[in-house]
Amino acid sequence: MPEQPTGTDLPTRAEVLEGEDTGRLTRGNKAVLAAFFVILVLMVVGSVVHLPYAVMSPGPTQDTLGTSGAQNKPIIAISGLPTYPTDGALRFTTVRVEGGPGYPVDAWDILQAWVDPARDVFPVDDVFDPQVTQEQVAEANAVQMEGSQEEATAVALRAIGKQVPTHVAIAGITDSSKAKGLLKVGDRLVSIDGEPVTTTQALRDALQKKKPGESVSLTVTRGGKEVTVDVPTVEGQGGRTALGVLLGLDHDFPAKVTIDAGAIGGPSAGLMFSLGIYDKLTPGPLAGGHQVAGTGTIDDEGKVGPIGGIRQKLAGARSDGAAYFLAPADNCNEVVGHVPDGLDVFKVGTFDEARTAVEAIAKGQTGSLPRC
Repeated sequence: MPEQPTGTDLPTRAEVLEGEDTGRLTRGNKAVLAAFFVILVLMVVGSVVHLPYAVMSPGPTQDTLGTSGAQNKPIIAISGLPTYPTDGALRFTTVRVEGGPGYPVDAWDILQAWVDPARDVFPVDDVFDPQVTQEQVAEANAVQMEGSQEEATAVALRAIGKQVPTHVAIAGITDSSKAKGLLKVGDRLVSIDGEPVTTTQALRDALQKKKPGESVSLTVTRGGKEVTVDVPTVEGQGGRTALGVLLGLDHDFPAKVTIDAGAIGGPSAGLMFSLGIYDKLTPGPLAGGHQVAGTGTIDDEGKVGPIGGIRQKLAGARSDGAAYFLAPADNCNEVVGHVPDGLDVFKVGTFDEARTAVEAIAKGQTGSLPRC
């Protein structure tokens, strides 16, 4: 048997003084460690669990009179008509939306948005149709952007006295449509069941004379020739009779106008596109060297329509240096009380009102302009 070592002088358990046993956790340390693990679990869960909300944040602005992309191409390029130098900026505004199809948000996104006055949180179904996919949202946004550019061009050209005939056209065909193979993107609608199609509303009204599933006779212009096809209808939103197509307006332009908005979609830049085109086609800078931002849809008659995310667009415009903002009249109730310091907001209902407002800004004579 080996001998027991001597001289170790090991203390008994009772002899260990408080605080000397650094290998043991005190009650306070245990509480801190437990809190740490709780927070860690909450952070992991908060970042993993996706919530059914959408978050709207201010997006960047772009000057319609400027350039975009790595190649610095003009956002608006015009050929076939004389153009003139511009000065200042006519900015269209954007909103960044998270939480839609393909872009889920987590608890931390929601918490950050709640404490930021420039951001808003909505139930996702209030912003996106729950039946659509990420690809369908992107397609619809692209079609709306193309339509806004088309109508903005028509409005601006008419404002300088040019004749611009308008046609209702097929801008897209949905997956559920029975018009595939019968209609093509770009077809110009001439008539439905013998009735002329002069507006998109005229087509929608004519469709309601049929029950979903019944066919209609459509005459279209394709490649310069008229073609008549029988197209089965489908049931649309609210049980209405539909073709399952996206409609747009097609025009006969006296000049070529190209707008490069990058990956931005939707219709809300229409007003600022129309002002940018008009500025380039008329002598003298419209904005007079001032930084003007704005938003609003534009229709073929020059009417300015409401948009979503006006609060975020006001914040984004001011952040990018704009001192003046053109807001759709129908959005004024959302503007009041949310105007950033240093931003002057004017309400507009038509292209002519918007043009008048920018001309007054250029002259420094804004006192009589209507405000929200």
